[in-house]
Amino acid sequence: MSKLSHEKKVILSTIVCGIFMVVGWFLEKNTIPIFPIVYVIGMVIGGYFQTKEGITETINDKHLSVDLLMALAAIGACLIGYWFEGIMLTFIFSLSGSLEEYTTNKSKREIYSLLEMQPEDAYKLQSDGSTERVAVETLQIGDTLLVPKGANIPIDGFLSNGQGLCDEASITGESIPVDKTIGEEVFAGTINVGNSFEMTVTKTSDNTLFSKIISLVEEAQNTPSKTASFLDRIENTYVKIVLLMVPLMIFIPYFFLNWGWNESFYRGMVLLVVASPCALVASATPATLAAISSGARNGVLFKGGVFLEQLSDLKAISFDKTGTLTEGRPVVTDAYFTEETEKEHGINVLVAMETTSTHPLAQAITQYFISEVTETPPNLKIDDLTGSGMLGQTPTETWRIGNLAFAANHIKQPQLDESVNQLQEEGKTVIFLSKNDKIIGYFGLLDVPKQAAKETIDYFKKEGINTIMMTGDHPKTAQAVGKMLGMDAIHAECTPESKTTLIKEQHATYGVNAMVGDGVNDAPALANASIGVAMGQGTDIAIDVADVVLMKDDIEKLPMAHHLSKKLKRIVTQNIIFSVSVISLLIISNFMKMVSLPIGVIGHEGSTILVILNGLRLLKTPKKTDY
Repeated sequence: MSKLSHEKKVILSTIVCGIFMVVGWFLEKNTIPIFPIVYVIGMVIGGYFQTKEGITETINDKHLSVDLLMALAAIGACLIGYWFEGIMLTFIFSLSGSLEEYTTNKSKREIYSLLEMQPEDAYKLQSDGSTERVAVETLQIGDTLLVPKGANIPIDGFLSNGQGLCDEASITGESIPVDKTIGEEVFAGTINVGNSFEMTVTKTSDNTLFSKIISLVEEAQNTPSKTASFLDRIENTYVKIVLLMVPLMIFIPYFFLNWGWNESFYRGMVLLVVASPCALVASATPATLAAISSGARNGVLFKGGVFLEQLSDLKAISFDKTGTLTEGRPVVTDAYFTEETEKEHGINVLVAMETTSTHPLAQAITQYFISEVTETPPNLKIDDLTGSGMLGQTPTETWRIGNLAFAANHIKQPQLDESVNQLQEEGKTVIFLSKNDKIIGYFGLLDVPKQAAKETIDYFKKEGINTIMMTGDHPKTAQAVGKMLGMDAIHAECTPESKTTLIKEQHATYGVNAMVGDGVNDAPALANASIGVAMGQGTDIAIDVADVVLMKDDIEKLPMAHHLSKKLKRIVTQNIIFSVSVISLLIISNFMKMVSLPIGVIGHEGSTILVILNGLRLLKTPKKTDY
C-alpha cells in the first residue's frame, strides 16, 4: 500500500506544479516581478520526487538516470531566462512520471486485488456444532470449517458435508462456477456462490495454492525480461553520452556556426530533453508487468519476465502423457458381449463385483455400466485375487474378471483373437468377463486424451512448433494416444533419465524448447528444458523447478500463454522502434532549430506516455479467436 500512497503524492505534486505554472504565467503577463519566484517554487514541488530519485541513483548506485537530465534541462532554461519553458518542462515531465507510476502500478494492482480476496477469518466448527470465528493463520490441518453462501473460501481443503458451487476465476481465470461434491478440493481465495457447506482443512495458510500464486507472481514482477534488463543497463551509458553531447551542442554552433550564446545554450537544453531515453527505457517493463498480470488472471503463472519473453521463440515442446495430455485415469472405450442373451445378467454381475474393488480399471468399468444395472445378483460371493482379477461365485455359476488367461481359466478361445488383437494394437488394456470359464464379454480401456489436448497440439503444429510426447507407458499405448493427438514424435517406456536426455538433445537441435509435466519423474526434464511448464495440480517438486505453472491442469491455457508471449514481443518491438524514431527526429529537428523547448518536451514525454499505454494493452484478456 505504500506504493499506492507514493503514487498519490506524485500526482498531487504534478497538480500543484501545474497550478504554480498557470499563476506564474499570469503574473509574468501582467509584469508582476515575483513571477520567477512562483515558477521556481512550482519547479521544486513538481520535480522533487523524480530529481530526488535521480540524485539517489547517482550517489548510491553510481547510475545516471534520465531524471537527472530533466532536472538539468529545467535549471539550464531558467539560467538563460526561459522561466516558463523551465516550469513547463518540469510540469510535463512530472505529469509523465505520474502517468508512468499509475500505469505501472495498474498491472501490480491485479495482484493487490487478489490479496484482498483472501479472507483473514474463518468459521471453525466446534464439537457441539457451534462455530467460532478464528484467524486463518491459526487453522490446522484437519480442522472443520463452515463456508457460508457468498463467502470467500479461507484456506485449501476438501468439501466434507453439503454441496458447493465455487467461482474459481481467481485460480483458473474461468468465469463459470464449478460444482463441488463431497471429497472434492476447494481452494483459498475462491468464492462459494452456492449454499453453505462444510470443509476440512488440508493445508496451512502459508502453503495454499492461492498463497503460491501470490508469491510466484510477485517474484515474476520483480524479475525483468532480457529486453527490459538490457534497456536498464544501457540507460547509464546513454545518459553519459547525452551529457557529453550537450557541451558539444552548445560550443560547436557558438564557435563555428555563428550562433548566439543564448541560442546555443537553449539548443543544448533542448537536446537534454529530446535525447533523453525515457520512452526507450519504458518500452519493455510496463508491458512485461502487464503481460505477467494478464497471465496470472487467466490461470498461467510465469516465474519471471524472461520466461514469458522466451516463450515466443519456442521451437519444440514436449509433453508427459499421463495427467498432462490424458485424464490420468482409464475409461471404457469399447464393450463387446459374445452372448447377447447373457448381456443383462452379465452386466449386473460385473458391476456387483467391480464395485467392491478400488482398482482404477474396476472403477472405470463400474462407471461405464452402472446406469445399465437392473438388479443386484443374490447369493454372489466375491473374492479379490490380487494380481489376477475378481472371482464371483453362486451355487450354479462361477464368474471371473481379469486377463484372458485368468478369465477363461487357461482354456483357449481362438474366436476372440482377431478383435482382441485389434484392441491391443490400439494400445488399450483388455479386460475379460467369463461365466463358467466361457468368455461372454470383453472391454477395451484407455487413458484417453483430455478434451483440450488435441486443440493444444493442433495450435502448436500450426505455429510450426514440433510436438513430442514422452511417457513411461507401453509403446502401443503411447502410439495410440499419440496418433489420436497427431504428435510429431512419440517416445515410450521413458525413465526420468531418458526424458532428461531427450530434452537436452532437443535443446541442442531446436534451441528454445519446453517440457510440460506434472510428476516427480518429470522434474529433471522440466529443470533442463529452456522453459519448464508444470501442471498446477501436479507434485510440489514439479511446480518448484518449473518456470511456468498452469493452474488446475488446464492445458488449453498453453496456446494462450504462447499468444501472450508473441504479443508482448510485438508490442515491445513496436515501442522500441517508435521511441528511437521519435528521439532521432527530435534531435535532428533541434539541430535545425525547428523545435522549441516546449514542443521538445511534449514530443519526448508524449512518446513515453504512448509507449506505456501501448504496453498496457497486454492487460486485456486474450480471446480464443485471437489465436
